[in-house]
Amino acid sequence: MFKHTKTSYHKKFLHNLVFFSRKKVIMSSSDSQLFGFDQSRLVVKKISPRPQMEGVGAVVRRSIGMHELKNLDPFLMLDEFEVIPPAGFPEHPHRGFETVTYMLEGASNHQDFAGHKGTIRTGDVQWMTAGRGIVHSEMPAGEGILRGLQLWVNLSSKDKMIEPGYQELPKESIPMAEKDGVEVRVIAGKAMGVRSPVYTRTPTMFIDFTLQPNTEYHQTIPESWNAFVYIVEGEGYFGIPNGKPVPAHNLLVLGTAGEGLSVWNNSVEPLRFVLAAGEPINEPIVQYGPFVMNTEAEIQQTIEDFQYCKNGFENARYWQAE
Repeated sequence: MFKHTKTSYHKKFLHNLVFFSRKKVIMSSSDSQLFGFDQSRLVVKKISPRPQMEGVGAVVRRSIGMHELKNLDPFLMLDEFEVIPPAGFPEHPHRGFETVTYMLEGASNHQDFAGHKGTIRTGDVQWMTAGRGIVHSEMPAGEGILRGLQLWVNLSSKDKMIEPGYQELPKESIPMAEKDGVEVRVIAGKAMGVRSPVYTRTPTMFIDFTLQPNTEYHQTIPESWNAFVYIVEGEGYFGIPNGKPVPAHNLLVLGTAGEGLSVWNNSVEPLRFVLAAGEPINEPIVQYGPFVMNTEAEIQQTIEDFQYCKNGFENARYWQAE
């Protein structure tokens, strides 16, 4: 039972006074510099994805790539996936873009028709360039639940038919920094003075943030880049420090006006989210499942190439995942 004392009342009164004063300061645009930016990017759309089946028995929350948000140039899809063996993503093709797989929990075995194999574990990243064509599988490694994020990043027309390739970063190789209760892991781009070694053909930033309770952070985003936030754990305030906090499993599209993202964690639990931003390609997008090109004719050619195992899909004729 809470004991009401003069001291506890005094502390509560001071807390409310500080909070009220802070809200009043925020209302004054001339003082907004006190909170990091002259103008922060505001949330213009919120997506609350529902779990759905994908692959073989896997569950995903797809926030980009559905009718509510078909794409956000240069981003084509974002899945938060959850896999319990024997479910997974057996052999399937890609052409015309890159996939970024970020493991939140568990481990995944990856192999493709060119002989590339590997295992990505908790905290690891695989940045795969499908280019002119890849057929691969992504299946759980061992027992236990598998959780992660997969982001599809479009390629410009000049890069769609390049040779496939991989950039794989184990957890220990991902640049990290921490200051005043805020930790960043820089998968692509730059934050807190540290830069990722990942080369992005489509200029992209992809950063994992963890904010401890009662902390805030302000991350610059290049002008004109499209950007979104996906909340992984906890809840926070994005764009403005008041209103209603946004909980986990929600995607927030940020407007293009403003210097960057401002975020506040006023809760008693840590807040974890990823920020992704990219330079728009501004080219036509024609998508047919795992194939993304610029014209219908290119999609028809891609389907034919895959069916007849040619023009980048030659190894698919006899390959089968182990």
